[in-house]
Amino acid sequence: MQDRQNNLVQAVKTPCYIIDEQKIISNLQILQNVAKKAGCKILLAQKAFSAFSLYPLIGEYLDGTTASGLHEAKLAHDYMHKIFCGENGKTGKTVKTGKKTENHVFSVAYSDEEFSAVLEICDYITFNSFSQWERFQPKINENARKNVKSYGIRINPEHSTQGGGIYDPCAVGSRLGVTAKNFPFEKFCKTEISYKTPQIEGLHFHTLCQQDSDALESTLQAVEKNFSQCFSKLKWVNFGGGHHITRPGYDIENLIKIIQKFQKKYKLQVYLEPGEAIALNAGTLVSTVLDIIENNGKIAILDTSATCHMPDVLEMPYRPEVINAGKKGEKPFCYTFGGVTCLAGDIIGEYSFDKPLKIGDSVTFTDMAIYSMVKNNTFNGVNLPSIAVQRTDGSLEILREFGYADFLQRLG
Repeated sequence: MQDRQNNLVQAVKTPCYIIDEQKIISNLQILQNVAKKAGCKILLAQKAFSAFSLYPLIGEYLDGTTASGLHEAKLAHDYMHKIFCGENGKTGKTVKTGKKTENHVFSVAYSDEEFSAVLEICDYITFNSFSQWERFQPKINENARKNVKSYGIRINPEHSTQGGGIYDPCAVGSRLGVTAKNFPFEKFCKTEISYKTPQIEGLHFHTLCQQDSDALESTLQAVEKNFSQCFSKLKWVNFGGGHHITRPGYDIENLIKIIQKFQKKYKLQVYLEPGEAIALNAGTLVSTVLDIIENNGKIAILDTSATCHMPDVLEMPYRPEVINAGKKGEKPFCYTFGGVTCLAGDIIGEYSFDKPLKIGDSVTFTDMAIYSMVKNNTFNGVNLPSIAVQRTDGSLEILREFGYADFLQRLG
């Protein structure tokens, strides 16, 4: 295995993301098994992983996708939804899989133009506020149920499980979701259900971040306490993402029990929309040492960047793991890894090795398929990493390479 990894590293021009197709499949099999046992539906949250070349594969295992806006919704429609509804986006040929994936979208706020577009391509549309729901009533009624199957509203359970920070949707003053205090229960529960005039049929909440099923369990208790009075008007509830289902040690059996209990009690379809879980530990970022300098210790300058290529390193922040490296002081030769941009804080972390690094050596960061390609940028004109996939037979396929034209097209 290690020899094969080394051969792959030597075969790519750095920096380069390498997606492990077999690991993706292993994650998808776990998720498919959860969906089957629990009776829920699982969607790919594209905000974490949008490598659309793998969408046909993902669509074989999951029930569809969820988007955070128009462009992600279009991506799903063009590269997953179309394929399994009939027409293959690449070949134009009909694919007879017998499976139809669902295209869900949630946006903090839709513009008029965006909403008109998602009406044409999405099956499920979720709003962040009742003011948006009311604003678009004319277009909703005009569309009726021609394209959109169902509409939902995002709620805020006001139950934080992750200790605050920029990733906490339940923080005080959050702009995400309707709180119980601001939910129009009386009007909502009295509204007559009509096939011709679409109503809100689902609730969506997203509160977790890289958490286990116990966090979902406590959140769900808050949801039931604050919002169950309107469940009789619903058809579905989306439990959102942040479920680290494919992480070793995650309590899958408890998750299944939670979903089964909820569905049995309320007779509602449950959705999960994990992002990280689909591609967890399924990607690496290969980089090369460009220089080694001295300033209160050795600093290795790489041809990658935290701020450009792995921004969560600075936003969360966290220290990504490196193959064959230890923590500072764990091994005899220590280095601070710095990015290639002019940002003084473009520091990736501190690492130690069994032998000294030299210019030209390869460095491989792990778990780089998630929140990397979708968030990278060209600050300083730094080139984006290539994207490659390691197929199940061990071969390496370059999916995309970038250059000056990609930097240029972002500017005007």
